[in-house]
Amino acid sequence: MKIEIEKISKFYDGSGEKPHQILKDISFSINAGDFVIILGESGCGKTTLLNMLAGLDNPSSGQIRVDGIPITGIHPSRSMLFQQPALIPWLSVKDNVAYGCKIRKDTQDLEYRVNQFLEIMGLTGAADQKPGQLSLGMAQRVCLARALVGHPKVLLLDEPFASLDTFTQAHIQEELVNLWMSENFTAVFVTHDIDEAIRLGNKIVVLAGSPAGIADIFEIDVPYPRKQHDPVIKSLRTDILDRFKIAYLAKRSLTDGI
Repeated sequence: MKIEIEKISKFYDGSGEKPHQILKDISFSINAGDFVIILGESGCGKTTLLNMLAGLDNPSSGQIRVDGIPITGIHPSRSMLFQQPALIPWLSVKDNVAYGCKIRKDTQDLEYRVNQFLEIMGLTGAADQKPGQLSLGMAQRVCLARALVGHPKVLLLDEPFASLDTFTQAHIQEELVNLWMSENFTAVFVTHDIDEAIRLGNKIVVLAGSPAGIADIFEIDVPYPRKQHDPVIKSLRTDILDRFKIAYLAKRSLTDGI
């Protein structure tokens, strides 16, 4: 499943006379099995782009295609994980994981699949608990299990680990990479954290500017798990920071009228 993003721009109606443009001429491709990171400052339009990939929003101009077919709405082949856990409070962990599949009537071997992902995510012992009994990290693992139990071809993730403590975050990141390698889905992950981007992705799309455009795209050919002190990783981190500095200075010069 190949995703092509072609000259995407997005405008929102503002309080002034002109609409506010948040994204400008975004073009890149995502190959089947990629782990793509969309990296940028808070508020630059990363989530807007992810919502368009999910079919929850539409571009003002340009087009997003999956295997040559334009995205016109949500589709079960694409699953999304949000910033905060979104669980149904009166359902058990097990029923929350199964909920989306039941709604779509995707029930073949569902109990087996649910139990499989509960085991993978270390949630078997919590299967009968309600969301209110879970820690934030456990709740997000439930959401990840629910997102993957239908075996989507594309998993879209909107800063899902940003509110977790460092240790829980590192553990779930490792689980996510292992699942990605074993389940062979395509992942598109939004973050403003450079270290998280390098730890997870094999391609990093850097958004910068106002309106945001693609400042650079970095390909990463480093095996997992990645070590922060690996010379290649350190060099890549420096290159990405330099790219943000260049974009920041360009933005400031336009603002200051230099």
